[in-house]
Amino acid sequence: MSSFIIRRLLIAIPVLLILIVATFLLMYAAPGGPFTSERALPPEVMANIEAKYGLNQPLYVQIWKYVVGVVTQFDFGPSYIYKDQDVNDIIAQGFPVTLTYGFWSFVVAVVVGVSLGVTAAIRHNTWLDYLAVGVSVGAQVLPNFVMAPILVLIFTLWLGWLPGGGWQGGQWEFIIMPVIALSTSFMASIARITRSSMLEVLNANFIRTARAKGLPAHTVIWRHALKPTMLPVISYLGPAFVGMITGSVVIDIYFSTGGIGQFFVNSALNRDYGVMMGVTILTGALTVLFNLVVDVLYAWIDPRIRY
Repeated sequence: MSSFIIRRLLIAIPVLLILIVATFLLMYAAPGGPFTSERALPPEVMANIEAKYGLNQPLYVQIWKYVVGVVTQFDFGPSYIYKDQDVNDIIAQGFPVTLTYGFWSFVVAVVVGVSLGVTAAIRHNTWLDYLAVGVSVGAQVLPNFVMAPILVLIFTLWLGWLPGGGWQGGQWEFIIMPVIALSTSFMASIARITRSSMLEVLNANFIRTARAKGLPAHTVIWRHALKPTMLPVISYLGPAFVGMITGSVVIDIYFSTGGIGQFFVNSALNRDYGVMMGVTILTGALTVLFNLVVDVLYAWIDPRIRY
């Protein structure tokens, strides 16, 4: 297992370096710049600003300094719009918020999705199966940009049970609606994958053997069927987890949580390349990291993967 993990880490390092360089090139290939406005600045002022941020240097020098700063010091550089903050400060401000509601969204999506999928497979072609499938389909066709305003309309404007936005340090009443809005579509996908995988496993020969030996139904499900059922589910959970903990632009805008997604939108509108590159690289790094975690879990569940 250790050699398997080392090989995956060695593959991840060049992937991250390519991601950093590609992100840098794409940001600076875009037309305009962070200091471009309707009223053009005098050439002398623009030259001084570019010299301050090192934008007057050759492109390869800028890339080298940026890569060295990210790799050695985890420094994403300054923000061109927020003068009193650098990119690290902005990420440190917004990422804990998205990590909080993203983590609970992941927990809700996995617990409810796996439970629905297993229930639907065990009670195949019964009313429980139809109910679970119906809930999954309904959640799948309601993405977060549709679910968020519906939740605000019902629980805030009609019932008055929950606040319609804000964060207030992550109090539970401010977390409930963002978690529901973010987790529903992921929950539906997990339930669908779990159901199809469980149905396939329940028809396998080793399950028939376990039942023929007289093992109780719960033992067959939890000890023999659930582990191989989770293989395709785990493959989906890696990118799903990254998608939830890196935040959602819709969630941050509708609920005004102050998460990193809102900073990303503002940086795109204001052409704040430093923040855009920082958030993009952070998302890519987390994707590589959790894909590595998924590979390790996959190899732990199915030892054949290690070879």
